Amino acid sequence: MTVLRAAVVQAAPVAFNRRATIERVAQLTAKAREEAAELVLFPEAFVSAYPWGSDFGARMGSRSEAGRDEFRRYWESGLEIPSSDCDRLGEIAAANQVFLVIGVIERDGGTLYCTALFFDPTGSLLGKHRKLMPTASERLVWGCGDGSTLPVFDTPVGKLGAVICWENYMPLLRMAMYSQGIQIYCAPTADSRDTWLASMRHVALEGRCFVLSSCQFARQDDYFPEAHQTNTTETSLPETDNAILSRGGSCIIDPLGQVLAGPDFSGPCTLLADLDLNQVPRGKFDFDVVGHYARPDVFQLHVNDRPQPPVTFDSQQRASQHGNSSTTPPN
Repeated sequence: MTVLRAAVVQAAPVAFNRRATIERVAQLTAKAREEAAELVLFPEAFVSAYPWGSDFGARMGSRSEAGRDEFRRYWESGLEIPSSDCDRLGEIAAANQVFLVIGVIERDGGTLYCTALFFDPTGSLLGKHRKLMPTASERLVWGCGDGSTLPVFDTPVGKLGAVICWENYMPLLRMAMYSQGIQIYCAPTADSRDTWLASMRHVALEGRCFVLSSCQFARQDDYFPEAHQTNTTETSLPETDNAILSRGGSCIIDPLGQVLAGPDFSGPCTLLADLDLNQVPRGKFDFDVVGHYARPDVFQLHVNDRPQPPVTFDSQQRASQHGNSSTTPPN
């Protein structure tokens, strides 16, 4: 396949309600499929909330009981992998026969991660990318990923990967993605500033790849009503009625930096564009940042792509050396 129809969804989730948000994903994916989309991208942290304005009761040197309860509620709305709710996302991809890339809040033990999941048209979970470095206050509620989840998937529609929000400002991370031959570079984000478009155009030009960026369009009234019923911590949310929390700005860019769709700041929408993958090698004719335009004699990048668990058991390592992949710890 050389031409792919891609859809970028700009919408709000049902905040802190995982299952209701997943059903919204089903509706929006079906709508994109009606427009012949073969790949559908959703924003960062879409399942089930980017916690706009929340401070979780934290101050330097102290945490409040109300803030701890707010985090508990946020944690409960996270998505476990695997789980029946994760399977439901796969069912949505299969029902619509699309590649589905979606930002989720992943719950693993006591920690939340900002994660992008990849599903193929059969509903199989291809894998995930955990955000390596949460930004600013995000670090209070999200853990850091490691180099073991930096995949680029070689699919029938092209080489597909994702870099989340301000990770896109990490030059070495971008290089790691380019080195894997990424052609469809997904950038789910929470950044709705005017400057984001310039960043996405730069990534497309630098990597000579298609860039799809999806951001929420969310208002205070349609995102937070339920959350604020039990939120007793102070927030920085605007005082105006139905204030816009995230104004969108989603876009689709081609490998020569041309804007194919967006940015849209008008409201919820689905952006569509036909991606001709022949544009990728055409773009690399004069610039290939990990090929003929590289200088490995001067600059080299080392990527540690091994998982970094905080606890390992000797028995696991011995089993692995003997071909047994069991991760059950000893009694």
